[in-house]
Formats: sequence, C-alpha cells, structure tokens
Amino acid sequence: MVSTEGKFEIEAGFTPTGDQPAAIRAISSGLREDLHHQTLLGVTGSGKTYTMAKIVEEVQRPTLVIAHNKTLAAQLSSEFQDFFPHNSVQYFVSYYDYYQPEAYIPQSDTYIEKESDVNEEIDRLRHAATRALLTRRDTLIVASVSCIYGLGSPEEYRSVVLSLRKGEEPGLRRVVRKLIDMYYERNDMEMVRGRFRLRGDTLEIMPAYEELAVRVQFFGDEVERIIELDPLTGEVLAELDHIDIFPGKHFVTPEDELKEALKDIEEELGERLDELRSLGKLLEAQRLEQRTNFDLEMLRETGSCPGVENYSRPLGRRPAGSAPWTLLDYFPDDFLVFIDESHITLPQIRAMYKGDLSRKTTLVDFGFRLPSAIDNRPLAFEEFEERVNQIVYVSATPGGYEEEHEERRTEQIIRPTGLIDPEIIVSPSEGQIDDLL
Repeated sequence: MVSTEGKFEIEAGFTPTGDQPAAIRAISSGLREDLHHQTLLGVTGSGKTYTMAKIVEEVQRPTLVIAHNKTLAAQLSSEFQDFFPHNSVQYFVSYYDYYQPEAYIPQSDTYIEKESDVNEEIDRLRHAATRALLTRRDTLIVASVSCIYGLGSPEEYRSVVLSLRKGEEPGLRRVVRKLIDMYYERNDMEMVRGRFRLRGDTLEIMPAYEELAVRVQFFGDEVERIIELDPLTGEVLAELDHIDIFPGKHFVTPEDELKEALKDIEEELGERLDELRSLGKLLEAQRLEQRTNFDLEMLRETGSCPGVENYSRPLGRRPAGSAPWTLLDYFPDDFLVFIDESHITLPQIRAMYKGDLSRKTTLVDFGFRLPSAIDNRPLAFEEFEERVNQIVYVSATPGGYEEEHEERRTEQIIRPTGLIDPEIIVSPSEGQIDDLL
C-alpha cells in the first residue's frame, strides 16, 4: 500500500550558510555510515530547523521529530510545512483539550473518574498522520511525547482499509457493512468526520482524516463514479478512479478477535476475584466484579465501553507485559528520529512510564481495574530505544544521556545572520543600583 513516489524537496528562498553546510554534511554522512546516535549542538538562532530539513532532503527517509510540548510541535510543524510544501508533513500530539486521568487516592478514599474533552481537529490530524505513513514515504511527522502512548495495531489498521475502484462490483450493502465495522457511523442528516450517509444508490463518506467528503455512486453493485467534494457547499473538486478509506478509529478489533478477547477478560476476572477474596479484600472484589461485568456487557453489545483503553491488551491479543503499539510501529524500519530540545524531551520520555505505572497499580490494588490494565501504558524508555534505529539529538545544551551515547557531535555555532551572542559582563553586587542606572 505504501507508495514510493515523491521525494523530499525543500523550497526556500535561501541556502545554508554559517555552520549549516558543515553540519548538514557531517550528520548526513553519519546516517549513511549507520551511526545510531548523533548530536547537533546548535545555539539559539542558528537555524537548526532548516538544518534538520536539509538533512531529511539529503537522506530521503520517513522522519519523526519529537518536541517536548504541543506549542513547540505546532511551531516546528508549520516551519517544516513551509520547507516541504509538496511533501506530507503531519502533526501528531495528544487530542485532549482537557484530560483528568482515572485515579484513586487511598489516604482519603477518593476515586477520581476519568474526564476528557477531545479536540476533533487534532484527532483528524492524528488519523492523517498514520494514513500518510501507510501510503507514502515522503512523510515527516512532528510529534509530542504522545507518540510513545498506545495506538492500535498497524497491521489491524491496515487490514480493514476499504478500497473502492471505479467499475468494480463490491456491492453497496457490503460496503455499508464494512464502514460500520471500520467504526464509521451512519448519519443521514449532516456530514461530519467519521460519518457516512446513504441516499438511494449514492453513498457519501466523511473520512476520519479528511476535511473533504467522498461521494460514491453505485449502479446496482457496481461503483459507477467516485467524486471528491466540499462537504459544506457540495462543490465537486475531483473525479477519482480509486480511493482507499482508512478506519474511523486507531483501535480496530475484528469481530472474531473481540469474542476471544471477551473470553480472556472473563478468565482474568475470575482469577483476580479468587485472588482478592483469598486476601480478604471482599469490597475490592465486589467493586471489580460489578465494573468489569458492566464493561463486558457493553463490549458485547456495542464493541466499546467507557475506559475501553484499559482492555487494550486482551483486545489487541497481546501477551502479558508486552509493549503497546505506538506511532513508532507505523513507521518503516529505516525511519529517522530527531529529538528537539533533547535535554528536556528525553527526561520527559523517560518519566512517562513510571508515572503511569504508579497510578495504574493503585487502581488495580483497590479493585478498580484488572491487572491487564497496567499494560495500557506508554513505552518504557528501554522500549523506546529498541524501536528507534537512528536518532539525532538537537539541543543548545545536550544532557548527560546525549554525551554518553553520541557517536558524533556536530556544532552549529555561527549563525546564518553572522550575529554573535552579546558579551556577558559580571559585576559585583556592591553598588549595583548605580551600575543599573
């Protein structure tokens, strides 16, 4: 499904100057020499983002740039989009505008229910990112630390893609059934993301990753016409011969696997209840039994439930203790990683796993969740290291980890503008008011 068409090509009204040309050559050659850890030490204002873009253009690989917060990620994404207007530059961050995780405080016997507010536009951009990775190699994704949190299996995600081609006969009823299995909802009144509507032999789909709608006209079982249109005005924008529709959610569980997962959850529940009762934790056992049985019933009837992510291990058919699938698993093996402001971002990546583990362990101990919920987690730092092939740390002040692991350090001190840092003058504290005035 991945297209090899399209090369990274920079469009900029300037060329590398200052220390940039040497930095681009050094890091690019290091990547070709299969160096796994390199550091780009660049002072503020030295054009590190442009240097990264030139390196990507030089090596022509799918690239992940990790930033330490959403604001910086958005800024970097905007800059890379300016540099690569004809390539796929995507933005992948947490889609929560507000997030209060589920938690329990034993000291005050306080249970805090999960509360969240999902930003639909950011969710669309996340879907656009995974779709881009599976369809083209000239993809650069700017992500926050959200990229090490659980995402659905890329194999399952890829396996349920709906492919429609003009002149083929998939059958309208089968296509509608397939869309429902892909977590698209029918809504005949309005066209919104992740929905479809059916009017006679005309099917209109609003993909989870697009701002445009797709109209598929059938003649009997045959696809007669595929049109891309503006969902607000109905204006026809393009005629297509073929289109792939990707799932409406990242977590995709086929029906046969769902049945097996429910059996595993029931079995785990029985074992955990026996364990809690043997320890005299009758309240915890009752609480866990009620909550889990309710969730099981919801899963049977609707395929989902509140807090369904806590069952991601059995639903994904993963063994106990295994790492979750993340955005990193959607990349091909030869992808390149830049960690921007690595002295801040690396400690963030390292801290995510233990913070999550502490909260989840308390929920499990007090009967709010099954032990398998612990495996709904971010990657541990060692797991992150295993999944990354070649990495470039970008910072003005690299930390101890970078210094310990780097195989090559490249400095970018001279700015393209030629400006230097201001002179630092240290004066004694005595008479400082006179000095200030």
